[in-house]
Order: sequence, then structure tokens, then C-alpha cells
Amino acid sequence: MTETETIRCPWPGSDPLYQHYHDTEWGFPVADDTRLFEKLCLEGFQSGLSWLTILRKRENFRAAFAGFDIDRVAGFGDADIARLLADAGIVRHRGKVVSTINNARQAQALRTEFGSLAAYFWRFEPAPADRPTDLGWEHLRTLATTPASVSLSKDLKRRGFTFVGPTTCYAFMQAMGLVNDHIATCTARAAVERQRDRFVKP
Repeated sequence: MTETETIRCPWPGSDPLYQHYHDTEWGFPVADDTRLFEKLCLEGFQSGLSWLTILRKRENFRAAFAGFDIDRVAGFGDADIARLLADAGIVRHRGKVVSTINNARQAQALRTEFGSLAAYFWRFEPAPADRPTDLGWEHLRTLATTPASVSLSKDLKRRGFTFVGPTTCYAFMQAMGLVNDHIATCTARAAVERQRDRFVKP
């Protein structure tokens, strides 16, 4: 597919890294626990920043957090916190670092209860009737929370997760394919829908 044939949502702009993320990742359904955990953590780190800032540092985050292996991160201690706060390649925010370790431990409990993180998260996929019919940019750009993201946020907080507000949870749902918020004319929208049609919910 050539650049002239590609129609995108407006938000990636002209940045090649952002465009690639939009075209190949954002909105495609994910059932891999490591990817789900990574995204939940990185959305927490994004709070107050742009996603592009985090995306540019993603490989650094992966190296710093053991590839977001849930069990390894859950075992991090004080020495790891000190190491992470000294790592200029990531966002050095103590609260978010500590939150990531805490959330790994809560993710272990979720995995025990539901069999996988994917099985837990996909319970919050909204019904088609609860999705917007206006798929234009002017409408979709206004969506920051939904009833489903509010429910997910409340449930995660009840289970001890942190940095998981409704806006963070909705961004997570958008990115991991629990919803398809590509605009109607976006080339990726149809590709996402095809994958969603084949996707077997965990």
C-alpha cells in the first residue's frame, strides 16, 4: 500500500513512528497478557504526557521493566526502584514506577482468578449497541471515557490497581482493540474489523 492510498485518522500526523503504530497496532484486538500488561502500565506512565513521548521511549521501558514480564516485575524490590529512577531512558516518576510493580502483583491475582489477563479485560468489551454510530473525527476525538471504561476503572481500583482512571482505561481499550475508534474513512478501520471478526475472545 502506498502512502497516497492510505487514509488515516488525523491524530498520528506526519510522524513515521506514530503512523506505523496507528497502521499496525492501535485498535487491533490483543489477547496476549504481556502486551496487555505493558499497555496498561505505559498508559499509566503517559498520564500528563503525550502517547508519542511514551512510544518513543517504549523500547527503553521494555528493557527497564524486563519486557513487562508480569512475574519478573512483580518481584521487583527497592533496588529495582532505585535503578528505574536513575534510568534517563524512561519517565522517572516514583509513583508510576511503584504503581507498575504493584499492578504486576495485582495482575498475578487476576491471572489466577480468570486464567489470563485477556479473559478478564475482554469481559469489558462494550456491546455493539453501546458504541457510537457517528464515526467521524469530530465526534470520536471527544470520547475520553465511556460507561465501559468507567466500569473497568472501578473494578481495577477495587482490586488494588493504581493509575487506572476511566480516561486511562478508555485509551487502553482503544489501543488493545476492545473498541474500534478508527474513523469511518480510515484505511485501518476495515483491517481492524476483519481481525475483530476472526478474533476469538479469551
